[in-house]
Amino acid sequence: MSFRKIVMLVVLSCMCFCPAYADTNPDQIISDAISVVKEMSSQKDADSMGETLRGSYAIAVVPSMVKAGILLGGEYGEGLVLRREGGKWYGPSFYNLGGASFGLQLGAQKVSLLLAVINERGVNAFIKNKTKLGGEIGVAAGPVGRRAEAATDAKATASIYSYSMAKGLFAGISLDGSVISISVKRNQEYWGGSISAEEALKKPANDKRIKPLLKALDELIAKSK
Repeated sequence: MSFRKIVMLVVLSCMCFCPAYADTNPDQIISDAISVVKEMSSQKDADSMGETLRGSYAIAVVPSMVKAGILLGGEYGEGLVLRREGGKWYGPSFYNLGGASFGLQLGAQKVSLLLAVINERGVNAFIKNKTKLGGEIGVAAGPVGRRAEAATDAKATASIYSYSMAKGLFAGISLDGSVISISVKRNQEYWGGSISAEEALKKPANDKRIKPLLKALDELIAKSK
């Protein structure tokens, strides 16, 4: 079975548990992302997260990633990424994040993700279509707790730090093997025409629709001061 067919089966499996994906749109993704960022900001380890975000090249949010399975398991979520340079924001570009796994499994879980992209290699993962995480594009759990011990070893290899929440609590989740795919449809809906992810991430984030999310992210970053 080809990788494309596997991914399609995973997406269909996940959507059986979460039919809301069929009705989503850029404004809903932004609204849900704001809720996720605010919820993460209220956690006791938010200052450590804010410190990681402060030095990031880009920040991505997947408001609801569904991990589901009926024999064939996997994960799927829609999100957005914003580039950050010199304290200024650019974008957004919309994308899908998904992956597949095999084995006897049944059930579903929803997880919210915030990804801190800490180098240009990580940013390129959101520009090139169908980028697989792991290997060259290393991904590691975001550091929490004492700042002085913030995952020094992971920094040497990771391009992306992931923070995840399930049922209001920080939760560990492996994204190795997950694939980032550019959402051409969502980008067209948001920007009002054909646009590449690279072009979207060069545009200043000045639209009133995205400003509440920028405010929430800036407030989270400020917690590290």
